[in-house]
Amino acid sequence: MLRIENHRLVGEGVTFRATPNVGGSYQPRFVVLHYTAGRNLESSVESLCTRKPQGNASAHIVLGRDGRIVQLAPFNTVTWHAGVSQWNGLNGLNHHAIGIEMDNAGLLHREGERFVAWFGKAYPENEVLVAAHRHGGGPQPWHAYTEAQITRALELCELLVAHYRLEDVLGHEDIARGRKSDPGPAFPLAAVRSRALGRGADVQPRLQVTASKLNIRSGPGAEFPAVAPALKRGAELLLITPQDRWSFVAVVGVTDLEGWVCNDFIERLPASRSAARVLSRSERSTAPSPARSRAAPTRSAPAAAAQPATRKRASAAAPKAPSQPGARTRGTAGTRTTAAKTTTGTATTRSTRAKASRR
Repeated sequence: MLRIENHRLVGEGVTFRATPNVGGSYQPRFVVLHYTAGRNLESSVESLCTRKPQGNASAHIVLGRDGRIVQLAPFNTVTWHAGVSQWNGLNGLNHHAIGIEMDNAGLLHREGERFVAWFGKAYPENEVLVAAHRHGGGPQPWHAYTEAQITRALELCELLVAHYRLEDVLGHEDIARGRKSDPGPAFPLAAVRSRALGRGADVQPRLQVTASKLNIRSGPGAEFPAVAPALKRGAELLLITPQDRWSFVAVVGVTDLEGWVCNDFIERLPASRSAARVLSRSERSTAPSPARSRAAPTRSAPAAAAQPATRKRASAAAPKAPSQPGARTRGTAGTRTTAAKTTTGTATTRSTRAKASRR
């Protein structure tokens, strides 16, 4: 069992080696997951603990394929893992995020029948996942993560979220979109994120509207039409799919209203095991009263991490964000895709639309 004492990790299989590549103290708000794109745990630790003339990098944690953990800096100290990055209006995530590097070769390339890393090592087919990245690029070979590594990553994220009250679990691919692709489709990021943020609760993250009025739209942008009258301040939402500027949400209550809202005008509510949630459509059809609510099913850590990435398959392990307006992904660990039902309502006036154009 892992625990944190004085911003350092304590537990079986944990060691500490201080890196010189650090900044000052800070209060973490996120955790960001990476792959090392290196040969092994030891070489990655060595690289992140070496001071170079330029291009220095570091992280708080390096996670081995056998579940071993090497901590390189206290969790309240800035490390250099994010580079040029942004999320939810924040620039430079080094000053806001704990960095976890996972020992993994990353994106591979084919040489005949072999799958080869950039540093020349070939990997057997049972350690390769052929999948398309959720940000595009078509099917490509990726080095698979081990089951021990995925389980340990989940344990780490759960602990860090609970201890530091972190707001989100992100991939490097989320905060440096177009520049970085880690941890990649071989890692079940959405499932790990869902479990970590749901620690101590059986509901998805809940949000609250902070603006006096907030349009809920059919797509992630002010150019998309509103799907219902504007939401009022204090309206509660269930987070389904987060993105940098917009999030796909469901309005809490017995309703089919789902859509996109601007992140500038919402805030996260504390998780609560007894909190209400949006009923699934099958539950709505059989619910005897509007007040009835059922707890979302939970799954064990290995199940949340999906199948071990030890065989070649053609679909991504991590679920994709909706590819078109109205598509949605829901679940604490698994995924289920349905067509979001468009709810019509009183059309907003032209002046209201203009006032809320940023929303």
